[in-house]
Amino acid sequence: MANFYTDNPSLKLHLNHPLMQKIVELKERNFADADKYDYAPRDFEDAMDSYDKVLEVVGEICGDIIAENAEDVDHQGPRVENSRVIYADGTQRNLDACRKAGLMGMSMPRRLGGLNFPITPYIMAADIVSRADAGFENLWGLQDCAETIYEFGNEEQLQKYIPRVCQGETMSMDLTEPDAGSDLQSVMLKATQKEDGSWVLNGVKRFITNGDSDIHLVLARSEEGSKDGRGLSMFIYDKKNGGVNVRRIENKMGIKGSPTCELVYKDAPAELVGSRRLGLIKYVMALMNGARLGIAAQSVGLCEAAYREALQYAKEREQFGKAIITFPAVAEILSLMKAKLDAGRALLYACARYVDIYKIYDDIAKERKLTPEEKQEAKMYSRLADAFTPLAKGLTSEFANQNTYDAIQIHGGSGFMKDYRCERLYRDARITSIYEGTTQLQVVAAIRHVTTGTYLDRIREMEQEQVMPEDEAVKNTLVFMTQQYADAVQAVLGVKDSRFQDFMARRLVEMAGHIIMGYLLLEDTQRDASVRKSLHVYVKYGQAEVAKHADFIGNFRPEQIEDYLY
Repeated sequence: MANFYTDNPSLKLHLNHPLMQKIVELKERNFADADKYDYAPRDFEDAMDSYDKVLEVVGEICGDIIAENAEDVDHQGPRVENSRVIYADGTQRNLDACRKAGLMGMSMPRRLGGLNFPITPYIMAADIVSRADAGFENLWGLQDCAETIYEFGNEEQLQKYIPRVCQGETMSMDLTEPDAGSDLQSVMLKATQKEDGSWVLNGVKRFITNGDSDIHLVLARSEEGSKDGRGLSMFIYDKKNGGVNVRRIENKMGIKGSPTCELVYKDAPAELVGSRRLGLIKYVMALMNGARLGIAAQSVGLCEAAYREALQYAKEREQFGKAIITFPAVAEILSLMKAKLDAGRALLYACARYVDIYKIYDDIAKERKLTPEEKQEAKMYSRLADAFTPLAKGLTSEFANQNTYDAIQIHGGSGFMKDYRCERLYRDARITSIYEGTTQLQVVAAIRHVTTGTYLDRIREMEQEQVMPEDEAVKNTLVFMTQQYADAVQAVLGVKDSRFQDFMARRLVEMAGHIIMGYLLLEDTQRDASVRKSLHVYVKYGQAEVAKHADFIGNFRPEQIEDYLY
């Protein structure tokens, strides 16, 4: 029997990060639920034991059920019958297993039927599920949409919808339209308020993941005559009420078990979430940040799967009388795959912890007034979460593409055949750097944290941490890389040309990312010496990347940008 949690020590390392004590105590309100619910923890150790046990269940289901079904799901896929989605047989078995194990609504409060888990162990579960089947993660992970209802819905909506999610009903976020992809300000699905105050939706949505879900969050144009984001509101559509049909399922390259649907809304009854006109400006931004963290987890899970497939094959495959893992060219690929995996995972969980703290403070603020110290701390972690989310989504998704590519390379010609799992992983990974905002859009979101100094400030804080004597040399390399980055930022900002700054943004964001991941691995090494090998490999890799970008920026004349523009 396989267990995708217990066979991966890296997960427990991140679960037991020192910041988790603060997260748990805030989340549990000093364990106030202990006398209300039999399964509520009584102290920090009890809570951590609960997370550990639930993640062990996740790992077992993923190893024994979801991973075993993945190939059949990829081949069979979902279909449309009578305007409804029929899941692949294996997908239905996966959902049934997760429902029976109580793995839906993990982060929702106990009073609404959830487990009241912080974001960090929930994201860890998403990491594990993605290793088993990235396509299924898209269905299971959309339970995170309930977070948006919890944050912005009224109490009646919370009581009506969230318990259903916790019991296993599925969700979707219906944002994209045929003429509105990344530019959500162009959404035209029409929301009309009737005389009795109720709303109906009319129009078409496209590329909707799990589009025939039970409960939909829908972005629609509520203000007659408006044409920008200020005319959009957020709605809940309940499939039980009818009014939405599935026109087709897209025939995709990968994640085939996840139905990507085109939906037709025809007088579909809906409920307004929160206030009118804030659909895109406030609610979708919160929804997308959660989704992007989920895609980062999906990317890390794919990196894990790809590395393990490549490692196993390299140990077993012999050429010229030797296992190919003994060849330096192959060993180098594997070591860099592992370093990228560990670096991406370190970034993912740093981001998850930041999200945890600021979201918990936001929730506490609904119950009581925060102290000035709490407000300041909440503001700091909110800024860090805002900075690290696009960094995590952008860089881990690129790593997922690189690692699955390298897994096929190690398999050679066999990797090009459908007989091997790495072929599916390669196809599944490709979407991660595209949906929920392309890597280029993550750069747009991240660059302001370059220009305002958020990344550099955090790097300088990490620079102050004490390390073991054997790690001083690596730290000195990171200090040197930081100076290269700081100089590059100044050089770019010194040119008062927005086109030039936009052109250099990707390089600056990547430089910041490499340094931050280096420091996070250095931090992890202080708690677990087994990380040191990845630390050395990754910092060498990052050093070369930072130097490359620094050289490009330092030797680039602003007028040369004309050579690159169309």
